[in-house]
Amino acid sequence: MDGVTTDSCAAEEDEGSDSEVLCLMRVGGNSDWLRLFENAEITVGRGLDVTYQLLSSSCPLMISRLHCAFRQKEDGQWTVIDKKSLNGVWVNGNRIPADEPHLLRLGDSIQLGVPLLETGVEFDYILTQRPLKDIKAYLAKRHRDCAKAPQIPKKFKRKLIVEDVEPSTSKPKLYRCSSAGDSFAKPCPLSPVRQLQRLSNAQPEETPPSRQTQKGEQPPDSRSSPCDLDHLQRYSHNIMLLRERVDDTQRQVASLEGEPRQDDPLRGEQVRELQGQLEMLRAKMHQMETLERTFSETKRQLEEQKTQQQEELMKKQLEEALQEQKKVIDELALSRQGYEEILSAKNKELEVTKEEKEKAKAQKDEVVTQVTEVLENELQCIICSELFIEAVNLNCSHSFCSYCINQWRKKKDECPICRQAIQSQSRCLALDNCIDRMVDNLSLDMKARRQTLITERKDQNRIETLAVNKESLWQGMSVTPSDQQLKLPR
Repeated sequence: MDGVTTDSCAAEEDEGSDSEVLCLMRVGGNSDWLRLFENAEITVGRGLDVTYQLLSSSCPLMISRLHCAFRQKEDGQWTVIDKKSLNGVWVNGNRIPADEPHLLRLGDSIQLGVPLLETGVEFDYILTQRPLKDIKAYLAKRHRDCAKAPQIPKKFKRKLIVEDVEPSTSKPKLYRCSSAGDSFAKPCPLSPVRQLQRLSNAQPEETPPSRQTQKGEQPPDSRSSPCDLDHLQRYSHNIMLLRERVDDTQRQVASLEGEPRQDDPLRGEQVRELQGQLEMLRAKMHQMETLERTFSETKRQLEEQKTQQQEELMKKQLEEALQEQKKVIDELALSRQGYEEILSAKNKELEVTKEEKEKAKAQKDEVVTQVTEVLENELQCIICSELFIEAVNLNCSHSFCSYCINQWRKKKDECPICRQAIQSQSRCLALDNCIDRMVDNLSLDMKARRQTLITERKDQNRIETLAVNKESLWQGMSVTPSDQQLKLPR
């Protein structure tokens, strides 16, 4: 529908992109923002003669033909007016009264309609002011030019039906229900006459599903069963209404036939009309009963199919669970095999290490034994049969302990081995150092025994030294102890 553009709208369109404009920003979306043009009335609804046409995707009748209007006051402030809409206009969560201007402020929440059950409100906006260049890509296109322009009447070549002017209104209107502070929409109940009219118009459309079921085609999936249940309940209710009308019509016919006969053509025509209506209602009731049986059968088939699908799904899930369990068992078996291989390898390494340690210990023991034999055979003094202590070498190259050879020379001044006269003796430090280092590898008992022997010999040497010193002292004084008793210091 064409409209005439006003001067104010043209001025708005010619404004610079840097100017800030008021708009209704849609919550949760970057599109379909509604711009509020200055000095103009902005109308919103689902009809054609509005500035912005809003069509609900979930409920066609959520938005009324002329739902609301936005107007600017003389002081520049904007107001919203509810045009007696069915589902109302909500500002900051409160429904505003119809036909009363409600003052708006920046940041106000404006909701058109009510939420459907668990979903939120479809048309939820926030009043904001932004630069035109920033929001130009988000603005919704106007369904027609700015309001308040004088409309030029036109003559149409054909009469427009309801479907041409606005979206289909075959679905029942919604009325608002409140429960525990939450709003949701339900279909408005129809009158019995409207239900019969809708039912008679919908019968040809409801027949194909039953034919498809009779032909053996696959019925719809389980998701359509709630809709079929609603249809079944609706048809049952319509059958009750038809039966009531049939009873009323029968009573009217009986009352007219029971009255005394008069030559009244209107009464006969009324009786014939009532009888025709009665036959038509009976035919419709028969069709409704047939449809009810068809839907009952379809519902039963759907339930059986749903049960079968659930069983198949459970079987499939059980098979998948068994396969997953089998995979886990196989993975555990592989892991166990791998751990067993690692353990066997570690055991082998431990055995090899143990053998090597045993071999090393045996070699060490052998070395110690050999060293001990060498010490016993080569580094022992033949006089005391002990390891050399302060070893000395004679002029014949034989070695003895210093203490042992001194004691031996007191008796004989010859080598105990070769019987050669002893002319000189000297300390052998190299032999002492070698014996000391080899003794470090011997047992503790041997070390203790050697240390005790060394201590005893040192004490014996000290005593002998003191005795020699006493003897030399007596000889120097040329006095014997028998001549004069002297107390010598000890």
